[in-house]
Amino acid sequence: MRGLILLLVAAAVGTATPEHTVLTVPGAASATPSIAVAGRRVAIAWGARAPGGAADVYLAMSADGARTFGEPVRVNESPGTARLGGELPPRIAMSDNRVTVLWTARSDTTSIRVATSEDGGRTFGVSRELQRSGAEGDRGWPALAADLAGGVHAIWLDHRGLASPSSSPTGVHHGHDRTAAAHADGVAMAQKSALFYSDLSGERELTRGVCYCCKTALAAGRDGAIFAAWRHVYPGNIRDIAFTLSRDGGRTFAAPQRVSKDQWQLEGCPDDGPALAVDGRRTVHIVWPTVTASPEPHKAIFYATTTDGRAFTPRARVSPAGHNTAHPQVAVDDGGQVWVLWDEIVASRRRVFVAVRQGNGAFDAPRALSGEAASASYPVAAVADGTLVAAWVEGTPADSQIVVRRVR
Repeated sequence: MRGLILLLVAAAVGTATPEHTVLTVPGAASATPSIAVAGRRVAIAWGARAPGGAADVYLAMSADGARTFGEPVRVNESPGTARLGGELPPRIAMSDNRVTVLWTARSDTTSIRVATSEDGGRTFGVSRELQRSGAEGDRGWPALAADLAGGVHAIWLDHRGLASPSSSPTGVHHGHDRTAAAHADGVAMAQKSALFYSDLSGERELTRGVCYCCKTALAAGRDGAIFAAWRHVYPGNIRDIAFTLSRDGGRTFAAPQRVSKDQWQLEGCPDDGPALAVDGRRTVHIVWPTVTASPEPHKAIFYATTTDGRAFTPRARVSPAGHNTAHPQVAVDDGGQVWVLWDEIVASRRRVFVAVRQGNGAFDAPRALSGEAASASYPVAAVADGTLVAAWVEGTPADSQIVVRRVR
């Protein structure tokens, strides 16, 4: 299979060192992981970038709760066409034996593409676009979820509102041009960027005014509800988190709601968006980064919940005071046990941390998941067979790999 290798490193029994699985592709840097879980089955997708810059999407499957993985499979049929980044990873959804992978592809514009495997991730069919044929402009930052009925749902950020005959995918940075007018009215510029939704049968716009380069989040509840979160641009160039839901399987969505009035004022996109998870009690758990106020402003991770999509609990700080944290993720089991992960710089290197929510609602002191020897960033996590499974990028940009760890 294209010379791929998979390396499993198991810790000695009785030691404190956890078992790790390393996913990598020879001759390419592996990064941008994404994770999906169905019972004991765990799927990890990631991007592998060749030294010349061409990138592909790969998937590896585990049938035993991430203890071991099968040989990785390339998902995109056109080699070297994937457009990937930390906030722009491929996304996965699983339902029975069907595995769906979504990614952003490079073309004359940019394309949201999806491919499906009907044999548990061993082979994939030909991919197809989710945006309408010929849609101009830039797009990306997608999210993907599968409901219990087998339906697959996707959202992404779309910049076609700023497209023109002379525009290109890189003509506008962070959803804003660099003119004085853009700096004076970021809200007006953001109205040209939109959140789009698809159930894989067509696309439609949900709202405008999105902050353009932050990842989106999507989750499906057991009752068929669909939940979405993204960073929005509010009056005054405030970059706060917005939320919407659908109670009818994606046919209609509620008016967007503001999760928390953080008042983070910024003339540009933070490149750092929210994450969602839903427990068995229909509670939606939301995490996001924002910059705290004085005396020493810094980026921190916050957490809130909602049961109705209209009212949200007051934000609770998860990361320690004074720590500059980024790229949060959240995982939850059916009973409501919550894990929040992020990365932050420690002694000149990024490391991945996790904090667990206790029965009294407070988060315990974070502990490091990654080691000190190599830089680690962009964690993802899910619960498989009662155990937290975390994955992240480790190493330098030129030789990075995906580390997968079961967290006991």
